[in-house]
Amino acid sequence: MIVLTHRKFLPDKLKVTSWEALEPFFTQLLEREIHSKDELETWLKHRSELEAFVSEDLAWRYVRMTCNTEDSALELSYLFFVNEIEPKISPLTNKMNRKLVACKFLNELDHDKYFIYLRGIKKEIEIFREENVPLMAEISTESQKYGTIVGRMMVEMGGKELTLQQASNYLKNPDRNKREEAFKKINDKRLAHANELDELFNKLISLRNKVAVNAGFANFRDYMFAAMGRFDYTPEDCFAFHDAIQKEVMPLVKDFTAKREKEFGYKLRPWDMDVDTKNRAALEPFTSGEDLLEKTVNCFHKVDDYFAWCIQTMDDMGRLDLESRKGKAPGGYNYPMAETNVPFIFMNAASSTRDVETMVHEGGHAVHSFLSKDLELSSFKSCPSEVAELASMSMELISYEGQDEFYKSKEDFNRSKEEHLEGIIKILPWIATIDKFQHWLYTHPAHTIDERKKYWIELTKEFGTGMVDWSGFEDVQMYGWQKQLHLYEVPFYYIEYGMAQLGALAVWRNFIHNKTKAIEQYKAALTLGYTKTIGEIYKTAGIEFNFSASYIKELMEFVKKEIEILN
Repeated sequence: MIVLTHRKFLPDKLKVTSWEALEPFFTQLLEREIHSKDELETWLKHRSELEAFVSEDLAWRYVRMTCNTEDSALELSYLFFVNEIEPKISPLTNKMNRKLVACKFLNELDHDKYFIYLRGIKKEIEIFREENVPLMAEISTESQKYGTIVGRMMVEMGGKELTLQQASNYLKNPDRNKREEAFKKINDKRLAHANELDELFNKLISLRNKVAVNAGFANFRDYMFAAMGRFDYTPEDCFAFHDAIQKEVMPLVKDFTAKREKEFGYKLRPWDMDVDTKNRAALEPFTSGEDLLEKTVNCFHKVDDYFAWCIQTMDDMGRLDLESRKGKAPGGYNYPMAETNVPFIFMNAASSTRDVETMVHEGGHAVHSFLSKDLELSSFKSCPSEVAELASMSMELISYEGQDEFYKSKEDFNRSKEEHLEGIIKILPWIATIDKFQHWLYTHPAHTIDERKKYWIELTKEFGTGMVDWSGFEDVQMYGWQKQLHLYEVPFYYIEYGMAQLGALAVWRNFIHNKTKAIEQYKAALTLGYTKTIGEIYKTAGIEFNFSASYIKELMEFVKKEIEILN
């Protein structure tokens, strides 16, 4: 049972109706005198309570807006916070950071307990600039337009108006003509908005570059490495990761593609890449959002009762919106709720195997939120993506233990598992492509749209098999990057998926050898939140934070053997 904690610093009925409603609490913290280590720790707890309250208020505004992008009142509510509240909080947060590091009792705090937190605070002080406050508000306003644009895209298939997520199910249809029709309709719709999305992206790049220059950085890439707290690796490590993917993963992807072409007996086209090669109809593992939820809870029960309890608790508290529909923003997410500690899962389920993967992935994030909920400060729960995605991607794999809940036969279950494992291998080059693209975009901020297209095509060749015939659809290929929401909304948040995927494979390998121990280690790692370094958290999970070519090769050989067992 979740027991909602009572506020100790803020009034229980406080709501963010205006800046004037919030300001006194920031002022109180800034003006409070601190006379001892104990008073400093109380100040930190009160600050944490205020930050958690503000964070959850913004979270609900974002959740409601993405659940219904056609309700202008919900959008205005979100934009009110972004434009009227956040810009006023930012400078005061900087002042609180400075008050903290200047406190004469700072060195009396437990070093092990506060090291990660204080390291982050000092980096925030280093990069903060007052002139960036309005720019950040503008970036938030502009970036949310992507979801609104894409969320309104609809196509007609089979006499029904469908979201792009729903229409993409036709790409798994055994009827090749149907697949081609779906591919053309989906991409005609995307191309109709390509120029609009290009201009939006140009604006975001310009704004982000200004932020970086204002903060004294050569480019936005370097700024983001600091802003995201990437203390454990460098851009050069990312380049090494790209090279390792090219060397150790691409040969496997080419093998999969050659096998697909041989089984079909014809030259592959873009609409031939998701369908089953034996011409079996696409698997339909659930019939509705309600069915997806019930089967997920049953699935998690077979892995660990606590995991199932987390999802059931979220349902009991109205923290799920699972089905795809018109006007709903694209994608899926688990949004932590910093004050109530019960997160929200948002996704666009359309009865596909990919939706099962998304549900258990977001379920892993949710379990992480629950396991770290009792940490003393809200900042202790705010993990870097390399850790957050380890939680979710590991859950995708260890939940195989219960995923037979979704499939009627062992053959169907093995088929879904094989598709997923192949997908893990295939997604790594895409992750490398997106990450390398971002490095180029932001270290060449004055690039033109044509130069952007040209570089993207170069990358699709570098991380592509060259075995798919795109003739007649070159424009679709050169705008393929626009499908990636992260580029618009959360720049540089993507390579973490690759790093965490490697970690997740190692967790699953441990799980196969000793289920009980692997789950204990997984839960112990997630309980740490962000109170240890990434390497220490991975070690607690029983694995390495390692993305070297030799480690990638070792894990790819492991996955390849697991796929062979299924055949």
